[in-house]
Amino acid sequence: MKQNTFQSRRSFIFTPGNRPELFNKALKSRADIVCVELEDGVAPHNKSEAREKMLELFEKPHPLDGVERVVRINCLRTSEGVADLEAILRTNCQVPSIMMPKVKGPEEVHGLAETLKESGLKTEIQAIIETNEGLEAAYEIAQATDRLTALLFGAVDLAAELRCTNNWEPLLYARSRTVHAGAAAGIDVIDVPWLDLEDMEGMREEAESSNSLGFTGKGAIHPKQISTLNEVFTPSIEEVNYAKKVIKAFEEANTGVVVVDGKLIEQPVLLSMQRILALNEKTNNK
Repeated sequence: MKQNTFQSRRSFIFTPGNRPELFNKALKSRADIVCVELEDGVAPHNKSEAREKMLELFEKPHPLDGVERVVRINCLRTSEGVADLEAILRTNCQVPSIMMPKVKGPEEVHGLAETLKESGLKTEIQAIIETNEGLEAAYEIAQATDRLTALLFGAVDLAAELRCTNNWEPLLYARSRTVHAGAAAGIDVIDVPWLDLEDMEGMREEAESSNSLGFTGKGAIHPKQISTLNEVFTPSIEEVNYAKKVIKAFEEANTGVVVVDGKLIEQPVLLSMQRILALNEKTNNK
């Protein structure tokens, strides 16, 4: 893992594309990702306006402040999604990353990656797993292109399609499958936003469960949720110190197995230890 290119993705928040005056407020929320919304968060009659105003936000270079800027376009199987992509391709603006909703298969992600390459854009991609077909193809989607930096889990749409309630237990398999796909590709996996602004404790509990399951972050619908999410997905001092101890033990032993604090540890654990240190370094410098 290259720590100098590591991007923390503990939290993200949407800001509607047709409300550019809210963009700076979102950037100041301390969310790791600020996503300009063109899809579900924008009414149909406002989509054209949101598309044009979104481009204004990327006309000038943005400061290197550690905040990842993303645009969630409409589904590319719709006319609105095609219009979103065409607007991005024909402008001189450099959109850093595109979030793809309702992805059903790897060919969609690969196709977007090829289009961006042909247009000379360095734009990265994030994909939302929120359809049953997408869930079945999650592993292949995660492997579709090197431009893909994260999978996001969309519980609301998926629960509706699966005919189950949007609760932890009914969607545990779907969450796990998404985490496994992202982990296999070595990319981040971000959980769905918590929708109840009055239940902050419930949000913390679900975020902790997501963290334990392997998610690297979780979405928010309001700035007041960000600090809790960042706290949950930030390694503790104890975790950082332990990671340093494990890495040092492997460096000194020059072998595939070491014993730390009386416990046998094999070399594959190094990857998670390195991620802990990279995340700690990145978040301490923000």
